[in-house]
Amino acid sequence: MKHLPQHFKSIILQKTGASSLIEKETIQELWSGYGKIIRVGLENAPVQNVVVKYVKWPKHKLHPRGWNSDIGHQRKVKSYQVETTWYDQYSEKSAARLPECLAIETHDKEVLMVLEDLDEAGFPLRKRTVEWTEIAACLSWLAKFHASYLGQKPKGLWKTGTYWHLETRPQELAILADHQLKEAAPLIAQQLNDAVYKTFVHGDAKLANFCFSKNGKVAGVDFQYVGGGCGMKDVAYFIGSCLNEKDCERLEPKILDTYFTFLQKELPEKNSALEKEWRSLYRVAWADFHRFLKGWSPGHWKLNSYSERVTAAVINNL
Repeated sequence: MKHLPQHFKSIILQKTGASSLIEKETIQELWSGYGKIIRVGLENAPVQNVVVKYVKWPKHKLHPRGWNSDIGHQRKVKSYQVETTWYDQYSEKSAARLPECLAIETHDKEVLMVLEDLDEAGFPLRKRTVEWTEIAACLSWLAKFHASYLGQKPKGLWKTGTYWHLETRPQELAILADHQLKEAAPLIAQQLNDAVYKTFVHGDAKLANFCFSKNGKVAGVDFQYVGGGCGMKDVAYFIGSCLNEKDCERLEPKILDTYFTFLQKELPEKNSALEKEWRSLYRVAWADFHRFLKGWSPGHWKLNSYSERVTAAVINNL
């Protein structure tokens, strides 16, 4: 298994001080054939392993759901530029735990990110199902993350964070069969964009992007869609990634109370105006993602009666 070109191997050796390296395993393929995430073992270095995100523009664009457009390609290319900017300029300011970045290199149509191996750092667990304590840990992570960047301008990042926001998804909107939602979509997006209180959102805060320690702590990965916005986008999207519709509904007050308790603790002083505004935007953020999903993949498992009811209520309130 040899994936990394020689010039990138040299950079890894130089930045880690290792005498040699070995490509141990492919952790995952990147979406649509844009590269790989590889665990690399090091000899005679302070750490045993690093995780390398190696991006290479594909010759043939392959998308699992058939979206092979230039818009999609440009969005992905920009997402890797955003991620390198994020690690280079912003990541150290995060109070939420994430991998330390050891090196970034761009070479022609290739990108290299050398990151701390979170498994080795004490976050070896990935979860497909979660208990409330783990949901709370992730909400705490999001609160720390959002508090770290409150009021900052996302220079070099996505102006509007998340991969599904309306401006980057014209094709999905064009084929959306729900005409009422199609008509309301710009107003829903505008409500989120007009929020007085903005931060940086992670932009893809699904359960699969959290790494857990054995004692319940959490670290986050994957910052391709980090950018400006209301923190509720991350919260609604995260909850949708790990709870069924009954629990989404049943636990909604508890989810919001828990998140805002954590967020207020992270802020220099209590901010009731922020909390009031963001609470009112939780369901708006939910409806915004629902709009994307309905156009992108109308048969998706996340499209459920709770999402439909929330979205209908949001449209009625416009």
